[in-house]
Amino acid sequence: MILITGAAGKTGRAVIAALAARGARIRALVRRGEQVAALEALGAAEAVIGGFEDAGALARAAAGTRAVYHICPNVSRHELVFAAAVIAAAQAHGVERFVYHSVLHPQIEAMPHHWQKMRVEEMLFAAGFALTVLQPAAYMQNILGAWRGISGEGVFRVPYPVETRLSLVDLDDVAEAAAVVLTTDGHAGATYELVGTPALSQTEVAAAIGAVLGRDVEAEAETVEAWEARAASLGDYERTALAAMFRYYARHGLAGNSNTLRWLLGRAPNDLGKFLIRAARFSG
Repeated sequence: MILITGAAGKTGRAVIAALAARGARIRALVRRGEQVAALEALGAAEAVIGGFEDAGALARAAAGTRAVYHICPNVSRHELVFAAAVIAAAQAHGVERFVYHSVLHPQIEAMPHHWQKMRVEEMLFAAGFALTVLQPAAYMQNILGAWRGISGEGVFRVPYPVETRLSLVDLDDVAEAAAVVLTTDGHAGATYELVGTPALSQTEVAAAIGAVLGRDVEAEAETVEAWEARAASLGDYERTALAAMFRYYARHGLAGNSNTLRWLLGRAPNDLGKFLIRAARFSG
């Protein structure tokens, strides 16, 4: 049995589907009962309902599992506290295998949520598990958040300069790599960067979108302040952390290398064009 924490999010759902395709037995930890049916449809055999602050739920989730795949909610101020609780439950129930969903280049202190993941990695190194750390780049799926502006206005709007270069990865590839690591031997002690593309400028991303849609799409920069005004529904920590990330991107970009993901998958990672064809078909 493999436990997936944070199972109802987009990453958790993708990992469950990839593990189910390999015949794995999966237990999902979710906050709300109404999330269970969708995860069972993806292939989860069991579900435990409860939050990371619920020690009883974590104990029920960890009991009888051979491995944990831990996903913290995105940009959470509680990253360290939640990880400590999951680690304690896994240790108490003798779980040997632990895979942590981190982020590309967590050592960058200027991005607070990256830095928090580095602290979790440090915690895990001392926890005694057969540990693997996965460090994915930004998901190609994040582009879908701008799809309304793309399809309606022909504008791909980003809160950093259009010259900013970022490596991307298809979430489906991340999920497949996670399933490989969880179901095959030889990955304990490894930290794997999961990167699908070279560092692309936002102008190049817009051109790729336009090529798939058969129309001109222009990359357009907005200020971080304008983004913050539109993101008023986010909590203060989340908004501040993401704004810091965008400012870092503007100065330095974020580049990775796809060789490790290619090796794990046994094939080339999905390129941006392939993902966009799939996304356009779904949105259409």
